[in-house]
Amino acid sequence: MAKGSTLTVGDCTVDPGVDEVSRDGATIKLEPRTMRVLMYLARRPGEVVSVQELLDSVWADVVVTQDSVYTAIAALRRALGDDSREPRYIANVPRRGYRLVAPVSAAEAPGPGTAPPASVAGLATGPAPAAAAPERRRVRPRAAAVVAALAALAAIAYLAVERRWTAPPAVDSHSATAAAERAAGDLSIAVLPFANLSADRDQEYFADGISEELLSLLTQVPRLRVISRSSAFSFKGQNLAVAEIAKRLNVALLLEGSVRQAGSQVRITAQLIDARSDRQLWSETYDRPLVNIFALQDEIAAAVVSQLKLKLLGAASAAKAPDPQAYAVLLQARQVALQRTAAGYERAIALFQQALGRDPRYAAAWVGLARVYVNQANDGLRPIEESYRLARDAVDKALAFDPDFAPAHAMLGRLAMTHDGDLAVAAQRYQHALALEPANTDIVRSAAMLAASLGRLDTSVALGQFVVARDPVNPTGYLNLGYDYFNAGRLDEAIASLRTALTLSPGHAAAEYGIAVALLMKGDPEAALAAMQRESSAYWRAVGLPMVLHALGRRAESDAALARLIDTHKDDAAYNIAYVLAFRGEADRTFEWLDKAVADRDPGLDDIAVDPLFAGLYKDPRWLPFLRKLGKAPDQLAAIRFDVRVAG
Repeated sequence: MAKGSTLTVGDCTVDPGVDEVSRDGATIKLEPRTMRVLMYLARRPGEVVSVQELLDSVWADVVVTQDSVYTAIAALRRALGDDSREPRYIANVPRRGYRLVAPVSAAEAPGPGTAPPASVAGLATGPAPAAAAPERRRVRPRAAAVVAALAALAAIAYLAVERRWTAPPAVDSHSATAAAERAAGDLSIAVLPFANLSADRDQEYFADGISEELLSLLTQVPRLRVISRSSAFSFKGQNLAVAEIAKRLNVALLLEGSVRQAGSQVRITAQLIDARSDRQLWSETYDRPLVNIFALQDEIAAAVVSQLKLKLLGAASAAKAPDPQAYAVLLQARQVALQRTAAGYERAIALFQQALGRDPRYAAAWVGLARVYVNQANDGLRPIEESYRLARDAVDKALAFDPDFAPAHAMLGRLAMTHDGDLAVAAQRYQHALALEPANTDIVRSAAMLAASLGRLDTSVALGQFVVARDPVNPTGYLNLGYDYFNAGRLDEAIASLRTALTLSPGHAAAEYGIAVALLMKGDPEAALAAMQRESSAYWRAVGLPMVLHALGRRAESDAALARLIDTHKDDAAYNIAYVLAFRGEADRTFEWLDKAVADRDPGLDDIAVDPLFAGLYKDPRWLPFLRKLGKAPDQLAAIRFDVRVAG
């Protein structure tokens, strides 16, 4: 679209040249990327556009999370005067994306919008997917850049022994999180994404992979609190002062650097920074042939450990170092898989298989392949049974080549929990994975979900607190922890944690819903109604309103809201409909919908044994037999061994 041209979307006039939307005589200024989202949707009116497509088009020049899309959609709905419950402009298509339903007319077809601004987006904020359940879910080959990591470890170890560093004051006011951070120890570090200085800008994945591998190695160091990838990478491309990044992440040390790859040569520069004084503590540059990087890793590792008597947790893996070219292809495969599109998955599978063609014993590539197969099933892109069979075969191969590869054990735990319904096997797998890598936040996050399913609520909370301490600017961690507190009956702490999620990500889906339900359990339906009305997700409002209206005694309105929920979500929310009915005291209908949830293999059933919303059924003679049929009766869960300890 030429600069200055406009188009009409429904009753609104849109001028992308100046990023303005006009309706009812008022003009609203949009952020440039928000306007580009609208332009992308306007090019395909009536079509479903996935979140990943919007990320690839609008945020192609920066690394952000899907929250950026949800924030933009929420801003568009406000500007257009849209109601997500009865959309006239932008409709949410559960688990698929968004659709522009308003008519579009223009003098010429809308183009891609204005060019992206020179400044990079800030911390990604916004609601999680409107139809997504609260997320707890979710690795590590040996790093081609462990050279720099081990040198960094030397400096860190020296600081630990000689200077006794202490972490800066916590920035989060949530007491449980702050306590967890203090308990993690004096040493704390974040590995920032390394800058890609290669002539080929497509080598960004290689620089990111180097940073991830450094982070993975550092998590093995005793007494060192390492911030997880999602929080550390949220600052990618931002021109923030070191002290500000450290304050937000609550760390004393930052490791940053750059990677330049040219043919078979690689230059890795790394520097360790005292975050409080912005003083460089150590810096080194390595120029090496890529083919010899793993031999160099072993050489430097031996020297550093010998000199400083620094022992890494656990024994070194028996698996041989992967082929350097296979490692580079694996990094590409991981990046492509993050697109979460049919084409992206197929491309990722081809790349993982290419890596395995060069190095058939590459355990990380086998696990990456398994993860793609499972995600294909979850997104309806491959038959469930076929996906899980392929995933299991891939993980079995990974463990055949590297029996102590923790992510492979965790993946088997995930398959046992979500597909087989075998919580005992899941517990064994996750317990073993955590024994191998106790500080891997991806594994800890999944283990927290399993702990809740087993009724080990104290353990689930402790694991959730661990994740938050190491991923302090990721709102999803606080959302998950809030629901753990809710299940444990710690309602005030649940509300506090959910409000922290909203502070980090205003409008985060399911946060206000969780607050509202906690307020209901506290006997404050008026406050619950206000919170539910603030919920950004139409889906979670639809689930929550029948309960809130029932608690307020507004029976007819509750009935109508429940009817709308069933009419709209009968095929994808059987578990949620069941607990709404249970809260309303309709036991017979509750069991009907629970049976449907079982038939649908609804993942919500994972938490049924601890979900307080079913409390009204605890004395019903059908309740215990139903749990027993699922293998979730109290005695069945108590018999499952799951002994894990929080690392650090």
